[in-house]
Amino acid sequence: MDNYKIRLEVFEGPLDLLLHLIEKNQLDIYDIPITLVTEQYLNYLRTMQEFSIDVASEFLLMAATLLQIKSRLLLPRPPKPEVEEDELIDPRQELVERLIEYRKYKEVARFLEEVRSVRERYFSREPQSLDLEIPPPVGLSLDDLILAFAKVWESDAEEFALVAHDEISVQDKISDILTLLSQGQGKLEFFQTIIRSRSRNEVVTAFIALLELVRTKRVVVSQENRFGPIYLKLRDGDCSNVLPAS
Repeated sequence: MDNYKIRLEVFEGPLDLLLHLIEKNQLDIYDIPITLVTEQYLNYLRTMQEFSIDVASEFLLMAATLLQIKSRLLLPRPPKPEVEEDELIDPRQELVERLIEYRKYKEVARFLEEVRSVRERYFSREPQSLDLEIPPPVGLSLDDLILAFAKVWESDAEEFALVAHDEISVQDKISDILTLLSQGQGKLEFFQTIIRSRSRNEVVTAFIALLELVRTKRVVVSQENRFGPIYLKLRDGDCSNVLPAS
């Protein structure tokens, strides 16, 4: 039964209810006005209509504790001139210590809940080893790199060529993809659609065109494994608006 837990409304136990009353009334936890807190605590118990006997015993035990502390504060203290005022034990001391400890645990629980809420938005996986197609050179020092850069900088090479920018529209690539799919039995690999300049601009434009075809539900894509080739497939019966590739 130690692990059995019942939650009543927004309060998980008598300490939770007490801490709520203290924070709601902006009271000093080190100097609790026991009369006010006891009255509000008892009013809450009166409003409870249906609850478990085990839970009720915990709340009623705390109510009895509050009433005992209240009565001890109301009773006149016997005169003891030989005892210093600081040495007198405050009847609220034990309750205050329990509330402070409970508040610490509650703050930690709230922090962990915030961390969990943030972390559940992310997905992590084990690191993967990817083979490099072109491994970096081995054995080069910083001086070697500086010397190589200086030679390139001081070279008198003036030969250059102007490369014309190949303008490829998204509509052109849509036409390319639909035409190639209709000619290739409705299925082909993504890079088989790069048939013009084979430049980076064409690859980007082809990818945007593919997204548009997927959005309009004219083409479906599939990938058999991670980092594997992307296959395009024409939807059944969709050969409309196939324009010849220009």
